[in-house]
Amino acid sequence: MSHPVRVLRNVWIPMRDGVRLSARVWLPADAAEPQPVVMEYIPYRKNDGTAARDLTLHAAFAAAGYAAIRVDNRGSGDSEGIMLDEYHPTEQDDALQILQWLAAQPWCDGSVAMIGKSWGGFNGLQVAALSPPQLKCIVTVCSTDDRYADDVHYLGGSLVASEALPWASTMLCYNARPPDPDVVGPKWREEWFRRMELTPTYIATWLAHQRRDAYWRHGSVIEDPSGIKAAVLAVGGWADPYRGAVFRLLDELTPLGTPVHGLIGPWAHTYPHQAAPGPAMDFIGECLKWFDRFLRKNADQDEELPALRAWMPDPVPFGSDAEERPGRWVVEPTWPPENAERHDFRLIGRHLHLHEPTTGALTATGSEAVLRSPLAIGSAAGNVLQFGDLAGRPGDQGADDGRSHTFTSGPLPERLEILGPAAAELLVSADRPCAQLALRLCEVTPDGASRLVTTGALNLAHRDGHEHPEPLAPGTAYRVTVPLFATGHAFGAGNRVRLTVSASYWPWLWPSPEPVAVTLHPEGGLLRLPVRPADPARDGAPTDPPRADPPSPFDVTDVPATRVVTWDPVTRTQVVTMTFSDGTTVDRTDGLTRTETELNRFHLTEGDPEAAAVECERTDAISRGDWQTEVRTFSRMTCTKTEFLVVDRLVAYENGEEVFTKSWTTSVPRDLV
Repeated sequence: MSHPVRVLRNVWIPMRDGVRLSARVWLPADAAEPQPVVMEYIPYRKNDGTAARDLTLHAAFAAAGYAAIRVDNRGSGDSEGIMLDEYHPTEQDDALQILQWLAAQPWCDGSVAMIGKSWGGFNGLQVAALSPPQLKCIVTVCSTDDRYADDVHYLGGSLVASEALPWASTMLCYNARPPDPDVVGPKWREEWFRRMELTPTYIATWLAHQRRDAYWRHGSVIEDPSGIKAAVLAVGGWADPYRGAVFRLLDELTPLGTPVHGLIGPWAHTYPHQAAPGPAMDFIGECLKWFDRFLRKNADQDEELPALRAWMPDPVPFGSDAEERPGRWVVEPTWPPENAERHDFRLIGRHLHLHEPTTGALTATGSEAVLRSPLAIGSAAGNVLQFGDLAGRPGDQGADDGRSHTFTSGPLPERLEILGPAAAELLVSADRPCAQLALRLCEVTPDGASRLVTTGALNLAHRDGHEHPEPLAPGTAYRVTVPLFATGHAFGAGNRVRLTVSASYWPWLWPSPEPVAVTLHPEGGLLRLPVRPADPARDGAPTDPPRADPPSPFDVTDVPATRVVTWDPVTRTQVVTMTFSDGTTVDRTDGLTRTETELNRFHLTEGDPEAAAVECERTDAISRGDWQTEVRTFSRMTCTKTEFLVVDRLVAYENGEEVFTKSWTTSVPRDLV
């Protein structure tokens, strides 16, 4: 049954400290009784930033009989206050107050679900860990349970050059956008200037915490998942960096008896009904089944749900699956799987011995390999955080393979499927106190094309953990384990499996402080793969295609993302330039218009780690008729052997005239990074 939908375009939610949060509400207009509520709580502006996307979710939920609410975080959109940081304690406290407010509304029956992708997926888990009684279930999409080890700031203890400053620059621009005069009235300008004056630069905080300390433990539900009583639908994508959280949540919550179900598709950092690459699915239907199960008192509770459904991509020629990845759904009824297998394969010389699983102690074979890696390895990796656009996806890895140390198998006699987290174990030494390793698992076809399957990284100072790093003793060998991003992949018969190792990976990882040589010792190198024997009995059923979106009042003009890599052989300088844009969104109901652009440049001069630089430019223009505003930010990050240096600048325009400017300078000592 489809219900007519009534929209409350702006609703104020009061907080205890007097701040009001702004929300948009969708209600089933013909509902005579209060209904359960589905809540999304993010800082990306309900009026314009995510308005077109919000409609595809919340209007559909209301049409199915649920009340749905989209709340702007404190200090974003029309909500009052200041956005002090990602996942600030105030954000979680506000969420608890929102849940209490919802339970008191005449259209809410007291039961609430939270849904969110990325930021909203993070805070859904974080709020669930506080055990609020109103929260019965969550849908967390492309999120993480570990803010240090599994986010866009640090990877394996190395600074994520391609994401940390770009994301901080984006948030600086976002936080400086004005509220809407049609909503907040004449005080909009005062509130706008207050935001711009008081907003911090998040990068300064993130650089001040280069270890996994209390700052990162806050909001990392892996610290104590026992507080999560609400049922968890954890959704990831094989092209999204947060996919490992699905497996960890299964590991963490299943023994506690918390209902948890994992869903992983081929897509990137997108909602599955808007998936790229495809195939997309009826994610609205999946959510409604989940909500019905845990929010409706008369819902059928007897159906057994599998622990995990995952897309197993088929091996196809590289580049032929740009729009959709052929494959099939596979199912694990329980977690951990009853027939789970982990195969440890030998890494010897330049060979990966797939058909010699280890059985006991290994002896030294082969010879040492010394890595003096070019700094510019990695430009073919695509983006850490991918949104499905072609410009952000990895390319052929052959050139980077040739500049790395490789372990390659012989041709596979039959198809090899893996599903889950993988890792490599190596014995290494370095000639400097700071060094890092980047690993890539690739599939190589007979024509030499090399497809990136998954990656991993480790700052070797973090070899024993991220809380208390220790410098390397030059020349001393250490046995290290390098985790790889969880993956699902089918290697084709006749193809080869390749593991590559390098001591640099730009622009993913900020380079080590000085040129370094890393030695791979021959003793006991292992690749640990989560092999999944093919079993037709555990194949899943096809999913339904996405539902048609509700009628929309929004006109959206898309702008394709771009990625250009240039190399100057005279100066030996590489520049990677990327652009991304939300395009232009126009609300035909009131003329509200938003246009956003982003540009990132990554500079590197070969042989000189201190020449690394990241530059970011952002613009966000919001207008309606003769009310016109624009915010621009400029950020640049450089380094010395001992410091990270950042300069940020914010400029705002009203009706074409500059009305505000502010600059920040940040200098932070490097802490074994």
